Amino acid sequence: MDLVELVRKAGVVGAGGAGFPTHVKLNAEAEYLIINAAECEPLLQTDQFLMRERPAELIGGILLASAQIKAEKAVIAVKGKYGREIAALRDTIARMDAPVEIFELQNFYPAGDEQMTVYEVTGRSVPPGGIPLNVGCVVSNVATMINVFEATQDIPVTEKYVSVLGDVNEPRVIKVPVGTSFEECLAAAGGVSIPKFCIIRGGPMMGGMVHEHELADMYITKTDGALIVIPADHYLVERADETEIQMLNRARACISCGYCTDQCPRYLIGHPLHPHKMMQAVKYAKEIDESLSEALLCCACGVCEMYACPMGISPRQVNLYIAGKLREKGIRYQHDGSEVIARENREMRKVPPHRLISRLDLGSYDHQPLKEFRDVAIDKVTVSLWQHIGAPSEAAVKVGDAVVRGQVIGNIPEGKLGSTIHASIDGQVVAVNESQVVIARGHA
Repeated sequence: MDLVELVRKAGVVGAGGAGFPTHVKLNAEAEYLIINAAECEPLLQTDQFLMRERPAELIGGILLASAQIKAEKAVIAVKGKYGREIAALRDTIARMDAPVEIFELQNFYPAGDEQMTVYEVTGRSVPPGGIPLNVGCVVSNVATMINVFEATQDIPVTEKYVSVLGDVNEPRVIKVPVGTSFEECLAAAGGVSIPKFCIIRGGPMMGGMVHEHELADMYITKTDGALIVIPADHYLVERADETEIQMLNRARACISCGYCTDQCPRYLIGHPLHPHKMMQAVKYAKEIDESLSEALLCCACGVCEMYACPMGISPRQVNLYIAGKLREKGIRYQHDGSEVIARENREMRKVPPHRLISRLDLGSYDHQPLKEFRDVAIDKVTVSLWQHIGAPSEAAVKVGDAVVRGQVIGNIPEGKLGSTIHASIDGQVVAVNESQVVIARGHA
């Protein structure tokens, strides 16, 4: 069985983003295999932990993936400030005599954005609306490469490493079965240390907001890497709770300064994305049509609204609103084929993470010391059948079935983009519907 099929069988998806099925990504040829080890968002620590604790599996996965896509270069793009992690990687590369390079990135946000990473490593700008493969690159992340290695050992994706940070009593990295409740994750970090709280699912810039009353229905998926507990009255919660009407009404306060465009990372690598023009379109009620299709280029990094905008309004949300309306109309961005050249002032406009953290009022969590790692055992999991880009998986089990960890419980629909789903604990299937499978231990 070749690597692509082993990875498909193991259910490997992009572990640090939207969950693109890795077997599809590896079914290509490229000049570069780039491993995004920058941990793009502020505060996160999961990939750093994995680079220190599992470098052999990481390098092993890189070698397999690099050979599969016939890459001329395999490069780990890691922030230069990660001294311990770089030392662990260099030692492992030397020990394995592996043809893998280390590229030390500057410490800026969003250094780990896929297209930023491609530009930093190769000097090539991915074309607007394109993917890294258009410029000879395949990009993956640390946890995904470890999962690729494990796929060759017949180990499917059933566990997830998660940083539990912020206002918890024992911030730490934990390993949990896929489908573990957020409540169990918080308990593994000693519980929440404040009375009223919300959880950022992912990073503070692009992560989703989970309110306390929503916790009972929230479970870890293959793409979750961090849970950050913050006060319920935090500025970021207020921003997340803003309604669409409120967001559009506040857009009228735009002063057309252009700072959102000046700082936009995609604009700075040469893309024709101008957030201030999207603000003007909403402010003056311009019809949403093909002339605004550049909104589809927005990567939702949040620099425009969380860092650049002096008015405290929401260029990102306006971009996403316009992009949504364009998709409803079936409108796509069409690149004219012209050469993409990064702006000359790009280097001067990189966002320093410490200043960003300060503006987000998250300084108390910066470089948060972690307690010892914990491998968490769970008696009940709720495994989503749709934790990846593409179509939801189709349940392969029914209520009452005894299952063992690693057994297939969800298959990719015929002819669709998707991912295989596996039981993450031994037990009995106690509930099945079109979106999830619930397994309880002690019933098998």
